[in-house]
Amino acid sequence: MSTPRIDQLELLTRLDELTTQLRRWIDTDHPWEPLQHSQSLLKQLLTRAEDLRLRIEHPLVVATFGGTGTGKSTLVNALVGSEVSQTGKQRPTTRRPVLLVHPSTDPAQLSFPIQDFEVEVIDSPLLQDIVLVDCPDPDTDETAAQQSNLARLHRMMPYCDVLIYTTSQQKYRSSRVKEELFQAAVGCRLLFVQTHADIDEDIREDWRTQLEQTYAVPELFFVDSLKGLQEQQRGVALSGDFRRLYDTILSELSSSHRHRIRRANLLDLLQAGIDRGLDHLHDHLVALRKLESALEQEQQKLAQKLTSNLKSELQSSRGLWERRLLNSVAETWGIGPFSLVLRLYNSLGNLAASLTFFRARSTAQMAIIGTLQGMRWIKSRQTEQSAESQAERILSMGIDDEVLRESQIVVSGYALDAGFNPQEIQDFTFDNLQEDAARVESRFLADVGNEIDELIERIAKRNSGKLTRFFYETIWSVYLIFVLLRIGKNFFIDSFLYEAPLLRMEFYIAAGIFLLLWSGVLVIALTMQIRRGLNREIEQLADNLTRKKLTSPLYPELSVACRTAHQQLRQLEHLKQKTEEARKLLHDQSSLGGKHPRKVTSS
Repeated sequence: MSTPRIDQLELLTRLDELTTQLRRWIDTDHPWEPLQHSQSLLKQLLTRAEDLRLRIEHPLVVATFGGTGTGKSTLVNALVGSEVSQTGKQRPTTRRPVLLVHPSTDPAQLSFPIQDFEVEVIDSPLLQDIVLVDCPDPDTDETAAQQSNLARLHRMMPYCDVLIYTTSQQKYRSSRVKEELFQAAVGCRLLFVQTHADIDEDIREDWRTQLEQTYAVPELFFVDSLKGLQEQQRGVALSGDFRRLYDTILSELSSSHRHRIRRANLLDLLQAGIDRGLDHLHDHLVALRKLESALEQEQQKLAQKLTSNLKSELQSSRGLWERRLLNSVAETWGIGPFSLVLRLYNSLGNLAASLTFFRARSTAQMAIIGTLQGMRWIKSRQTEQSAESQAERILSMGIDDEVLRESQIVVSGYALDAGFNPQEIQDFTFDNLQEDAARVESRFLADVGNEIDELIERIAKRNSGKLTRFFYETIWSVYLIFVLLRIGKNFFIDSFLYEAPLLRMEFYIAAGIFLLLWSGVLVIALTMQIRRGLNREIEQLADNLTRKKLTSPLYPELSVACRTAHQQLRQLEHLKQKTEEARKLLHDQSSLGGKHPRKVTSS
């Protein structure tokens, strides 16, 4: 397969991929109004692109374009070799577009609003592959009313494939014509012609300098249309730049180049629409970033309030953490004499309360004591989990309605400035905002709870090593063994061998009291050992929480909308790059010009 054929297939593939991706981009629902505007714009553009596809086999539509008195109609007459369009120099002569077609061309198949044209059938070789339109003047003093000359010109431009831009020594600097050309040249190939070569000076060098700022200008023609018409009518060989222009139209606009020209126009049209959409998005990008900054600030305010309350709670609840640590150490040691003492110490309140059951003398008393015991057990359980429960109560009071309403007012203002419709964002309703705040609190509490559990585990592991356990278990067991040996010696040896009296109750009471005191001293010693590490760890945890960021956003839907807005912008910039690549693949070295591609501006 030949290289040109492969290039053509590759271009068709890229065009199909480009339009498919663009349709997918347009069909993405999003609450950002600038994005909706760009999507609507590109949707209209794709409709026009589809019209180009439907007309791919129709003759090329070539239209003259230029200011009043630049010789558009004279040039048309010269090209077809017949005076079919009225000419004039001082005033707008062409009041309606004149459509020139070959006898073999059916105007009804051109998809034109025929009622806007004066149709002329001309048997000219030039019209075998094209239809020629003599357009109204763009610099008329009329407004763009429905039946005005300018309105007819605007309705005509979407059907044009090639524009022959004519100017003269007097008109080539006309700002009005330049503005109209800038709009009309979107999706068109261009031929640049300076007329009145018989009376004007050649201004093409200066004209090219001005044009090349906006357009690709392969060639400029300097023609004498009246002379060309006379040569056509006499049947003699054409001469000068008129002959080159005539040959260019025959060769470059032939049926063999029809597909290439329309594809180039389609790519120009797509790129112009994408450029316009990107411009609109970039115009609102600053406001979008301000909204994102406001969301971040509200997140920081919320995080600071939550962490400030929690920091105060952590620093004022060291005793509660000490009890949790003792319980964690006991669980780490498992079954052992002193670990049982630690467990007993932590559940001492429950144990004391349970002994009251022995004082009950009736079913009613047992019910009352049971109720009291249940209440005490619940209170004890709350104490065991006081770090989390108190933190949760503090956090529940941390985000009140006044704070939420103030945040809602601030964020809503930035959102409206950025182009978000409050009716399409659920975050703007106060009920949803309260639910989001509760979710943020819950997630923050879960994250903090994990860090507290890690802190407890880390300190407990550091203070529950084998040596530490051996020391406390041994030193507590020594006293217990001593008491047991003393009792055993008195019972088995002294009383049997020497008939000594058994130990009195006072001994057992004193031994029990000293056992409790000894256990308390060891518990206090272990608590003090743990406290040294606990104070340092709590201070460090509180500082870390002060710098902690919320993992769950307060305005989740709005935050997601901001992220997807940036994603949509990047996707559109990517589509622009793909369009430029396709344009380069279609780039030709012919005498047809066009608008320069614009550079992608990064967000």
